[in-house]
Amino acid sequence: MAEPDDDHQIGYQALPRGVPVHAADGAHLGKVHRVLDNAREHIFDGIVIDTGQGLRFVDAPEVARITLRQVTLSIDAAQAAELPPYEGTVKRRVSRWRRRLPGR
Repeated sequence: MAEPDDDHQIGYQALPRGVPVHAADGAHLGKVHRVLDNAREHIFDGIVIDTGQGLRFVDAPEVARITLRQVTLSIDAAQAAELPPYEGTVKRRVSRWRRRLPGR
C-alpha cells in the first residue's frame, strides 16, 4: 500500500526516474522508467513504468498526481494490469489509437 503523500505536486518535467508508482487503490505497480512528452509543444503524453514484468505505458489522463516521492494513478490495480506494453513512440501511438476505437 502507498503511504499518504502530502508532498507538493511537481511538474512532469521534474519527475525523476525510479519514483514509485501506485494505483488509485494504493497498490504498488512499479517505478518510473521514462516520462514521455512533446517537448516542442510542452504537452505531457504519459509515463513508462517498470513493473518488474516489463515496461508499461500509462497515458497522461491516467496520471492523477506527481510528487518527488511517488506517482499516483487515477486507475486501480485491476485496470493497471491491463496497461499496454511500452513499444516505443510509433507503435505506442497506434496501440493507443486502437484502444480508443469503439468495440475495443
